[in-house]
Amino acid sequence: MSLKEIDFNILDKLELEFEPVAVKYFSREPEGIPSLDGKMALCEMLKRAQSGALFYAGRENHTCEAGPYILGLKEIEKQFISGEFGAGLGVFKDQRAASRLYHYTPRISPGVLNYVALAPLGKLNFDPDILIILAKTSQAEVILRAMSYESGEMWMSRYSAAIGCAWLFAQPYLSGAINYFTTGFGFGMRRRRLFPERRQFIAVPLDRIP
Repeated sequence: MSLKEIDFNILDKLELEFEPVAVKYFSREPEGIPSLDGKMALCEMLKRAQSGALFYAGRENHTCEAGPYILGLKEIEKQFISGEFGAGLGVFKDQRAASRLYHYTPRISPGVLNYVALAPLGKLNFDPDILIILAKTSQAEVILRAMSYESGEMWMSRYSAAIGCAWLFAQPYLSGAINYFTTGFGFGMRRRRLFPERRQFIAVPLDRIP
């Protein structure tokens, strides 16, 4: 499926508050896309793209350990894997509970990609791997019903108390399944106050966009 085969105009009927953001993974530095000026967390990059910016980022542009870890750009330090960091922040009761996070959090294998590009739909110039939509519940219901209209499949939300970016950027890409969750959950995004609460994030992999 190519960009020319996808008609995003139907989304205009939903009158979304925020423009959907397309995500593309590259093994080589992309052409025709400006590089990100500065450093920030992966969830902050999503917010910037929602605001109208088109850019790509490499490992050097990340300030939060979670982003490059779930994208397979770098290994994470032992204090995270052991649960020491999560327990120290009070996100989990103890190190044992905190370390379990790394046994189920989805992660793209190292070597698959080196760069991630983000674009609001109005500036999209690449074939997206994932489309990330932020919607009110009534709008999200229409999108999820479109997913199950022909198949009757179950709606299933996956998320975790921390490393929330994994369920937007890694899980849909790896599984080929649509994922959704409510804003206001999860430690990192909530702490940064990037997105309004009680909205629904919906991450749609390329093959499910139709």
